[in-house]
Amino acid sequence: MSVAGFPVGQEMNVTYPDFKVSLQLQSVTQMSFDIADGPFAHKETVSIQVQPLSNGIFLVSWVEESGATVTNVQDFDRGIVHSFVTLPGGRFLRMVGSIEVTRPADLPGDDRPERNKALVLDAMTALFQQRDASAVARLYAPDYVQHNPVIPQGRDALQKLVSELAEDVFYEPGMMIAEGAYVAIHGRIRGWAPSPQVVVDIFRIENNRLVEHWDVLQNEAKVAAGGPSMFDVDERARQVARRT
Repeated sequence: MSVAGFPVGQEMNVTYPDFKVSLQLQSVTQMSFDIADGPFAHKETVSIQVQPLSNGIFLVSWVEESGATVTNVQDFDRGIVHSFVTLPGGRFLRMVGSIEVTRPADLPGDDRPERNKALVLDAMTALFQQRDASAVARLYAPDYVQHNPVIPQGRDALQKLVSELAEDVFYEPGMMIAEGAYVAIHGRIRGWAPSPQVVVDIFRIENNRLVEHWDVLQNEAKVAAGGPSMFDVDERARQVARRT
């Protein structure tokens, strides 16, 4: 982990139970804030120290002119800030505030899409290539929601389904699209139906677990000679190559 993902340039409002603060993340060493109302109302530019804790989560600490010391755990994945403040008189505060981004960072710092794509790829290959039912508990949330009407609800039902898959079931992943908490993956599955099917699976991710799933399946059809196929085993590789 590094500070490279810290959203430099981002401006945001953090709303705590008793007041709101506007923050400007000017660099990995400097931040400005403005508390317009309430008992802590003031504005200041402070020197900060940033320590990455996990993907999208940073420990940010500083000392204010008054002598107050502040430590924030800024969790950009979940949109919350945990604040720990020691005031000059020794009073200690613990607060949790919600983030509202009012100006995005200068450069993309959100690596959730790539992490989420890796999670989905792991799930699809573990379950429908390796038929590893134990992976369900590792990758899916306990309250997993299934929108395919022919598959029962819940993680336990999915685990049972995978444990009973026929040996000829095999999934081939293709291109992937991710934004925020959602991932769509294009693929082909054999052995699920009498003929191969091309499928788009859509997942919603929370806390690094798959929590919700939609899919659309279509029987694979032959195309005219020289025409584009419904699914190409190399499409994901080409997609990756285009980004590099």
